[in-house]
Amino acid sequence: MVREDGKRNFALRESDGDESSVFSGNTPRQAALKAARRLDDVGDSESDANRHDLELREKGTDKVHIYEAWAWEEEAPGDKPDWMPGEITKANVSKEGIEHIED
Repeated sequence: MVREDGKRNFALRESDGDESSVFSGNTPRQAALKAARRLDDVGDSESDANRHDLELREKGTDKVHIYEAWAWEEEAPGDKPDWMPGEITKANVSKEGIEHIED
């Protein structure tokens, strides 16, 4: 379902089927990137980052978007604002497909 601001909500599905968190974005990829930045297993660089599977169910539909996700820590840019920490978490995702939930 699309909200008034044009964003859609996606629930992060765990392996047991529970939905632990909700991420919003204009596209499923945007929500997947937000979820990937919160992975527990963060690498020192993009090439060292471990890959994880993410399943995001689009609220109000039966679609489950499946992504391979990885995250790493990197030094913040030199022109960063004062509130930004010195190390930031960056992420990337690769879409694996879409499944439909059967009731």
